[in-house]
Amino acid sequence: MAETTHAEARASDHPTVGHVVPFRVLATVWLALLALTVVTVEVAGVDIGNFNLGVAMAIATVKATLVLLYFMHMRYDRPMNAIVFVAALLFVALFVYIALLDTRAYEPDLIPGYAPGITR
Repeated sequence: MAETTHAEARASDHPTVGHVVPFRVLATVWLALLALTVVTVEVAGVDIGNFNLGVAMAIATVKATLVLLYFMHMRYDRPMNAIVFVAALLFVALFVYIALLDTRAYEPDLIPGYAPGITR
């Protein structure tokens, strides 16, 4: 009789069948994604000054989170995976924020209508 390793014993504890999400939940999330897409298109046509990018990024983040939680079954997975996701999301937001700060710092030095590297 062969001894089972810890990994084999752990693998036998978890069935290979994934979590089954009810159709009603998936349909609701899909409708929410469609509604958020419509909101994204509508907001793109409204001039709200410097907040256009922030609103677009917020809507995109909510949509990506819905896809990750329900269609990729993160909601039903181990909590550690959710912690890693939230940490990654915060780091991406931090990197985008720093890049935008850098862009704002050099904005007065830009020449209007001039884009380096574009030839006619």
